[in-house]
Amino acid sequence: MSERLQNLREKIKKIKKLLKFSDLEKKMSALEEEMNAPDFWSRKAEAQNISEDYKDIKKEVERWNEIEQKVKDLEELAISGDAEIKKEVDAQTSELEKQFSDYEFVLLLNGPYDRSNAIIAIHAGSGGTEAQDWAEMLTRMVMRFSEKQGWTTRIVDESRGAEAGYKSIMFEVKGAYAFGYLKSEHGVHRLVRISPFDAEKMRHTSFALIEVLPEIEETAEIEIKPEDLRIDTFMSGGKGGQSVNTTYSAVRIVHLPTNITVQCQNERSQQQNKEMAMKILRARLHRLEEEKRAKERQELRGEYKSAEWGNQIRSYVLHPYHLVKDHRTDYESTDPESVLEGELLPLSEAYLKWIKK
Repeated sequence: MSERLQNLREKIKKIKKLLKFSDLEKKMSALEEEMNAPDFWSRKAEAQNISEDYKDIKKEVERWNEIEQKVKDLEELAISGDAEIKKEVDAQTSELEKQFSDYEFVLLLNGPYDRSNAIIAIHAGSGGTEAQDWAEMLTRMVMRFSEKQGWTTRIVDESRGAEAGYKSIMFEVKGAYAFGYLKSEHGVHRLVRISPFDAEKMRHTSFALIEVLPEIEETAEIEIKPEDLRIDTFMSGGKGGQSVNTTYSAVRIVHLPTNITVQCQNERSQQQNKEMAMKILRARLHRLEEEKRAKERQELRGEYKSAEWGNQIRSYVLHPYHLVKDHRTDYESTDPESVLEGELLPLSEAYLKWIKK
């Protein structure tokens, strides 16, 4: 057996232990059994969530079983003394090592909510149309990345600019490890370019804030008292469907102790909007608590910096040169156009490695 194949076999063994692989297989079997029940689709929303969970777990189980089987097949071929076969085994081993390296990236995603869906909120900074257009560019970037990952996105709430772009937009990203991959985007993003809205073609700097929140189900850890909430309803301006714009289906919730305000208007009913708004409120309260803890422990490498204006995490320069620079990890790319088209994996990987240091 070649040493390279033996190393791969040992690594796969360790990874399966870290992933609690047998538990994953048991969960997959349990979900499959649940999906085979005659009345499974009678509760459509719950069934959809179970189905997506099953699909994600099945993909992960098959991924590691497939690579393990390939290693076994190559070990059998390696026994042959034939020079041509040995050459082919070496080539396939190299290919397998690269594939394994790509899969190994998943192991960086071991935070408590990394497997969760994500809630993304993007807010334009000061600067009117220019900043609102930048917020729309960032929305497209995150949505394109999500599409490439095979995730689904759904707009929850939006406020469009008068001429272009968004004053703010909130959307849900559903898919395995969505929060884990996207948490690298949380913070202020800075753009330098020649403004398409300036007749004199002057260079402008714009800012927008991206919030990345994990989707958190109702738990005892985050207690929300009814008396701490002010709930208002108003006429929706969203695209929720027939009659949504003529009824008071939109919901705004204010958490009085923290003054956090959440609103949702794109669901079809007031109840659905309220449920989504509560989900977002839980996520924001969780983020607030995490930031408090991080500040107390000074975990963020010395001086604590929250995602506020002036503390940009990343700069995108389109003029006078082309550069994307992440100010936390020092990752740089001279191809900002690709990044803005959703090529975020290198930035995400650099961030995950940085926070593990």
